[in-house]
Amino acid sequence: MIGLVGFLKASEIGIDPDSLKVHLTCWNGHLHPIDEYYAGRFKDWQEWQGQQHFRCKQDLSLIDLGQSNWLFAGLYKILGCRKAGKIFRYSTRLIPNQEDLIGRITVHHKRTRNSRIWYRPKVLLPITEIRREKLTIEEFPGYNAVVISHSSLKIITDQRIESWHGALSNIKGIYLITDTSTGKHYVGKASGDVGIWQRWCSYAKNGHGGNVELKRVLMRKGEKRMTHFQYSILEIADTHASDEDILVRESYWMNALKSREFGLN
Repeated sequence: MIGLVGFLKASEIGIDPDSLKVHLTCWNGHLHPIDEYYAGRFKDWQEWQGQQHFRCKQDLSLIDLGQSNWLFAGLYKILGCRKAGKIFRYSTRLIPNQEDLIGRITVHHKRTRNSRIWYRPKVLLPITEIRREKLTIEEFPGYNAVVISHSSLKIITDQRIESWHGALSNIKGIYLITDTSTGKHYVGKASGDVGIWQRWCSYAKNGHGGNVELKRVLMRKGEKRMTHFQYSILEIADTHASDEDILVRESYWMNALKSREFGLN
């Protein structure tokens, strides 16, 4: 397998292995870099670092995809660094001639504790895949397979991803919001003239969608807590189901998941 650094050199991209650090970007407790990449904010997001890295002139950014797989997110020239409180803000510029490769290359690397490592020949970064197209936000996977973060939901609704909008805009049913930091559930329903898409747009906007208990969570824990919320679909209603039928099914799921006693209902 060819390594990523060797591949970039062979592609005549101005990479300097002697002053290169590999930036392994992962979930920081609030945001995941893949969501920032989907939203087009990755460059700004990855410029904030917890420490200063001397002698580093180039930054090779990779995004965690899980199971030791990483997405190539660009090779950046470091222009400067300034301290902002307890962290540092780097000024960077994307090195030319790689735009068609960003988001297409996947490499394998077992990360240790460090999120930034000096590049050395033993850091192989073997390429495992070169995609035909850039990685983008996933298409709607089917009602029984929806499990998305708040960050992904916001991207989907802000960009009005057509497959999601088409699938959810006129669908009634029962959905689940899970606070992944506590495991507590909120069971909600979409009935009447309001489909799941409309309900989820309100959650994407403010995290609580008008729900009293979710408001309380965000008031106690701060707005960043919404980044821990996860959204899934429990049940799609029959097209002939009445609002009363949906209310019965909502009560069923609240009882099954004990979301009144131990959750957020």
